[in-house]
Amino acid sequence: MSVATRIVGFALALVAVFGAAALAGTKLDPSVDEKVDAHGEDAEEMDGHETPAATGAALPGLAVAQDGYRLIPERTELDRGGAGRYRFRIVDAANETVSDFDVEHERRMHLIVVRRDFANFQHLHPRQLADGSWEVEANLDEAGVYRVFADFATGGQSLTLATDLLVAGRFQPHPLPAPRTTDAAGDGYEVTIESAEPTGGTATPVQFSVSRDGRPLDGVEPYLGADGHLVALREHDQAFLHTHPEGKPGGPGPISFQVEYPTPGRYRLFLQFKDRGEVRTAAFTQQLDGSPSAGEAEHVDH
Repeated sequence: MSVATRIVGFALALVAVFGAAALAGTKLDPSVDEKVDAHGEDAEEMDGHETPAATGAALPGLAVAQDGYRLIPERTELDRGGAGRYRFRIVDAANETVSDFDVEHERRMHLIVVRRDFANFQHLHPRQLADGSWEVEANLDEAGVYRVFADFATGGQSLTLATDLLVAGRFQPHPLPAPRTTDAAGDGYEVTIESAEPTGGTATPVQFSVSRDGRPLDGVEPYLGADGHLVALREHDQAFLHTHPEGKPGGPGPISFQVEYPTPGRYRLFLQFKDRGEVRTAAFTQQLDGSPSAGEAEHVDH
């Protein structure tokens, strides 16, 4: 075989190798646009979970930016201990600080701070500074990685943007509590959850009944324009579920919501209600596919 023939053959072999590598790269390169849901499954093979909400692509709280708006924290790490001053701003597509916000649930900005293991839940209402940015005091006396959600509306559009906040120090993550029907809210308050069987992609009626010292309350005080405020977060990625309170504030009976669970899995629900002038929090775990029935659920005290 001549030298020229060997060179041509070698060149053809290289083309074949690089062509195969390029083909494999289309499967490995994360920038390739493929329809994949939050669990790595092809969206076209999900059998009834093909909507953006089901795949997680459109769920709030998964990204720091959406529709041209971005959440920009002043710092991504704060010192552990006591109150930590957290500052942030919302910018638009032109990188200009947004200063005009709509009122939702009686506030122009809601800030949810919760550790990645669902411990240390805080629902805060920052104050807006003259330059349009926001500032709030958060309780950061426990180390860990926190998820910070800015829940707001501007120009008639509701958005939930989120980012991580690191509080340095050693900490022991808590496992997600098992589903239970009752949780203590301090000072003799107990909250009981009643839920229809959760189904992904559809609204599930969820009700909460409050008692104090073993006696059911006839009603609670309005909080943020309703009888209660409910934050629901998905395990692992902490997708933020918008929930919808039912009924007029100040009415008798349980506190009712419609919760839309986008996918099977486990979720942590944080209910906040107000009585005797104080806001209290109760937390529950809900599970789609195989969640225990009300008769199997356990009672827990804190």
